[in-house]
Amino acid sequence: MNAARPLPGPDHDEQGSWQEELREQFPIVTAHPESAYLDSAATSQKPRAVLEAVQTYLTTSNANAGRGTYTWANRTTELVEETRQRVKEFLHDPEPDRSGVHFTGGTTEGLRTVARDWLVPYLSDGDEILVPYADHRANLDPWLEARGLLAERGVHVRVRALPYQEVSGDYDHRAFDGVVGPRTRFVAATHVHHVYGGDMNVHRLRAAVGPDVPICLDAAQSVGHLPVDLADPALDVDFVVFSGHKAMALPGTGAVWARNARGPVFRPAGWQGTPNTAGIVSLRAALDWLDAAGPDRIARWTTGLTTRLTDRLRHLGPYEVLGCPDSLAAGSALPAAQRRHGIVTFRHRDIPSDDLGFILFSHGFMVRADSLCQAGADEKEGSVRVSLHVYNTVEEIDRLLGVLESLT
Repeated sequence: MNAARPLPGPDHDEQGSWQEELREQFPIVTAHPESAYLDSAATSQKPRAVLEAVQTYLTTSNANAGRGTYTWANRTTELVEETRQRVKEFLHDPEPDRSGVHFTGGTTEGLRTVARDWLVPYLSDGDEILVPYADHRANLDPWLEARGLLAERGVHVRVRALPYQEVSGDYDHRAFDGVVGPRTRFVAATHVHHVYGGDMNVHRLRAAVGPDVPICLDAAQSVGHLPVDLADPALDVDFVVFSGHKAMALPGTGAVWARNARGPVFRPAGWQGTPNTAGIVSLRAALDWLDAAGPDRIARWTTGLTTRLTDRLRHLGPYEVLGCPDSLAAGSALPAAQRRHGIVTFRHRDIPSDDLGFILFSHGFMVRADSLCQAGADEKEGSVRVSLHVYNTVEEIDRLLGVLESLT
């Protein structure tokens, strides 16, 4: 690779040995050194501590939660309740005695639960809600479904689109005044965009809608990838919904955190049935592992890798990197919140994205190559997404860049 100057990247002297030690804790990664898993925005790999926690639970105390009085059942019930508290601790919940945590199968199910069981009873005829039309479909479809359910009852609610900045993909805070009104009752937003990788600046939304409007945050690409601190006034939201499987827990695991300070207390409707106890156990172990590793250090590592990749890609003519162009340069003056958080999405001028995905896989790189479940995206508007986590290395990024450069 004929780079004109040394590429930026994470500080290997400061973080290299720390990262190498963590990488060794992922059996699937160490078992396949010839492959580079670059699809952590879809699902993360699991450290040995999570796998062992599930194995221990299933071989020592597997039972149903809240259904029995014998030792195994009691211990399972305790594990579920302890994990609720562990979620609150991990999110730095400022009022854990007021808030609630409900376990789900993932972000999609969690958002739909908020929409059907909380939002539908909360809204009245003539109310308005703001929703994202260019984020993940999981953060659009549930709110449209809620509007339909209300219409069937004769309650008509207006759904308004959050405005976007055309180039960067961020919400356009300069246009908020045109969509926020006296009947705005609810906002759905995203923390980190699953295509562009940027922080969506939810604090600007809070400032626009005022102190009384509930905000639901899709945190699928932030929890487990960077620090999420609900005690920070910049994250004054009412719901945080995330997928455990993207935060190093097992598939089929997720959670809804509810502040319970604006509007009614969040209580999922109906009989809940048997929880995913093994998944909940894995989530607790994953949060313990992430806290020990340090979400801030993980974010610095993945941001460094992202910077290394984007700084070179922007100089390769056939490639278009999606999202904020100001975030591409290593020396960008953008604040840290605006840098790409472990996600780089791009297109090749001449090679269709699905073909490029197959080419990269033939060289050992596992990436996402399609429309990325983006709401409003034409299926023909495919792109290639590289999404990183702490087990990825500088060497993997350099090998990827070598292949991409060979296609120019």
